[in-house]
Amino acid sequence: MKVEIINRSHHNLPAYETVQSAGMDLRANIDAPVIIGPMQRALIPTGLSIALPAGFEAQIRPRSGLALKKGITVLNSPGTIDADYRGDIGVILVNLSNQDFQVNDGDRIAQMVIARYEQVEWNPVGELSETERGEGGFGHSGI
Repeated sequence: MKVEIINRSHHNLPAYETVQSAGMDLRANIDAPVIIGPMQRALIPTGLSIALPAGFEAQIRPRSGLALKKGITVLNSPGTIDADYRGDIGVILVNLSNQDFQVNDGDRIAQMVIARYEQVEWNPVGELSETERGEGGFGHSGI
């Protein structure tokens, strides 16, 4: 699939690191380092704008290494970039560690996955079909 992109940063375009990668790393596009204190959040711009075709979204997800090693994750994970959005892709990072975290220009801060989606048309009914699970909620299976 070809997707139109504007790159206002001085970094390379996002790319798949391996043949079977689902996501592409996004890089910070900032003029000066950003310090995110413990339990604080910051919106980090990427300098990228995209034009996805109808029926697709870009999901912004955490990088597993940052989450494990530094306690840094994407706050609204996964963040959604809708097909009709044309602005700068920003990443909301949150610091769940007990130490300051510094974001530098060019740091890989998140990954982006392009995914197909469907829009639904609601069909109001009086009751739903029966299933084995029924109304069993969180932890209902005991596992």
